[in-house]
Amino acid sequence: MYLVLNMVGRKFRLPGEIYSVDAITMGNINSTYKVTYMQSDNSLKSYLFQRINTHVFKNPVEIMENIDRVTTFLRSKYPNQVTLHFHHTDEGLNYYLCEDHTFWRVVNYIDSVTFNSSDDAGVIEATGKAFGRFQTQLSDFDGSVLYETIPDFHNTKKRLDTLFSHVAEDPCGRVAEVQKEIDYIASVRQKAAELSVQFDSGEIPKRVTHNDTKCNNVLFDRVTKEPIVVIDLDTIMPGMSMYDFADAVRFVANTAVEDEPDTSKVFFDTEKFRAFARGFIGETYEALEPIEISSLVRATFSITIELAARFLDDYITGDHYFRLAYPKHNLVRARCQLKLAEDIERKWDELEWIVSDVINNKQ
Repeated sequence: MYLVLNMVGRKFRLPGEIYSVDAITMGNINSTYKVTYMQSDNSLKSYLFQRINTHVFKNPVEIMENIDRVTTFLRSKYPNQVTLHFHHTDEGLNYYLCEDHTFWRVVNYIDSVTFNSSDDAGVIEATGKAFGRFQTQLSDFDGSVLYETIPDFHNTKKRLDTLFSHVAEDPCGRVAEVQKEIDYIASVRQKAAELSVQFDSGEIPKRVTHNDTKCNNVLFDRVTKEPIVVIDLDTIMPGMSMYDFADAVRFVANTAVEDEPDTSKVFFDTEKFRAFARGFIGETYEALEPIEISSLVRATFSITIELAARFLDDYITGDHYFRLAYPKHNLVRARCQLKLAEDIERKWDELEWIVSDVINNKQ
């Protein structure tokens, strides 16, 4: 691996000689290495080398072009702020396709800490702040120049239409087993799809969205725990701002893991919702339109139903998309998300009040 990394480093014109290599095990899609160089003045500088999994990401060039446009924009707009810096080859590309068809990129290493999850209200609020700031800083970026690298990724209506099409086909004979889950999704189908319909009609503005707003996609200062920068821009593309909020808070406010088999443990924590909303709205209130802020709760419900539908659809069609740890893993995941959605629906008025309270305290 050293020879490959050395060759990639030369391609990206990195100065000095490799001093050390450490494999980064976090993440299960791309292969990542922290590569530290000894520079001519004997100082050390570290980079992250990533080999992109082109079986998962079928269009890596479009992904890297999106990343290049966004990071270039942020660096020019905020020259004194820490931003992601992807290196370029002699050809001016921020990626390198090797002769063996492996696909590489190199980004500066940022000393920091990440959290896979947190019960700390301060960290949760800071996470909301990070993703809200990301939205605001890109609010004047022309999202039309970005590729939609995963078409209809968060088109809830289309996801639900696909699910019910497969329910009618019942290709694996599993529909009878999940009729209760299907009935609930059918009962909220229109409610969950409403934002997608409004987005398609132009009522909701098209923004630059991250689309993978997990807590561990924010780098934090090791001492202050303040957010430094949002990372993992592989899914950046046009979308709805509220869905970035919703996907993050759906994950962070769940009292259980996403595949908890005992759904009696699954609830939506309103105080965690408040903490995240405080951070996100604090950064976006003046940048987003009223319809976006007023749709945060509906978006949280919609994206939870969407993910449940995706898990259930995969189960009904034979478990071909999501990686399984055991049989019926997708069904367990779907039931967990549906329990969460039911709790969000039950607490809807309280969540709307929290959003209003956060806004009032902001004004």
